[in-house]
Amino acid sequence: MTRKVKGIILGMLIFGSFYAQGQETKELTGLFPIYRNGKWGYVDRTCKIVIQPRFDWAGKFFEGLAVVNIGGKLGYIDKNGNMVINPNFGYAGVFSEGLAVVAVDVTGKWGYIDKTGEYAINPQFEFADEFSEGLAAVMIGPAWGAKYGYIDKTGKYAINPQFSLAKSFHEGLAIVGSVKEGMFSVKYGYMDKTWKMVINPRFDEAENFHEGVAAVMVGGKYGYIDKTGKIVINPRFEVAEDFSEGLAAVKSIAGGKAGYIDRTGKYVIKPQFDEAEDFSEGMAGVGIGLKRGYIDKIGKYVCNPE
Repeated sequence: MTRKVKGIILGMLIFGSFYAQGQETKELTGLFPIYRNGKWGYVDRTCKIVIQPRFDWAGKFFEGLAVVNIGGKLGYIDKNGNMVINPNFGYAGVFSEGLAVVAVDVTGKWGYIDKTGEYAINPQFEFADEFSEGLAAVMIGPAWGAKYGYIDKTGKYAINPQFSLAKSFHEGLAIVGSVKEGMFSVKYGYMDKTWKMVINPRFDEAENFHEGVAAVMVGGKYGYIDKTGKIVINPRFEVAEDFSEGLAAVKSIAGGKAGYIDRTGKYVIKPQFDEAEDFSEGMAGVGIGLKRGYIDKIGKYVCNPE
């Protein structure tokens, strides 16, 4: 797994991180998770509470449903705050292309449910990514010899497990890992849907393509590449998130604070936050210490940190 995948799992376990869900296809909901008085709920764009804080954790809405935590278990609510899939899971991913990856226990088997909460693909994988562009990357086998392959929405393999690491397709390319020198030395590259490697494995870490670029790690620092593998923003960041709505959250190595850059690598919102997530509907969640709020695309607070 990449560091980001590990972070997603850890975030879902501790239920406190607002990075716990993937940064994938957004929809216009006008609802944003908020933490108040020890519970999570949702506010609208004016910061008015529309779903009262009553959850132990709450994620963003994807395809009309959002993951919430109640008493250490995860389920799904609709935009009215109604529980539509009971909290029965130790891990619950966002809905993508009508399905969501879930696991009753994160150390057990992973499968996919539909929006009724019924299994569309029975739990059988050691790890599973979300569906994207009709396929999902899945892992089988023991941790020290695991292999990744791709399934379609019937659960049938489109390509048999054979990769050291693989993630689902985004913008026509998928991350694959290749073991280099020893079991723990993995380099990452990208392949297309003909299973051809189009960007050779040479990165220490790699993230999905968004808005034509992807964050990669070179020499312990993150930068961004285009779809030819050319570096378009030089590696100089400790953390680099996906581009969304033209901006990407990054954390500098020198100052340790997060800000937002544009596609030229120039700061649009100067580094000032301890944590920063991607933009959605013109707003982004940011954290300062233990407080969290929302900013607009010029860095002005829409919801003050609480």
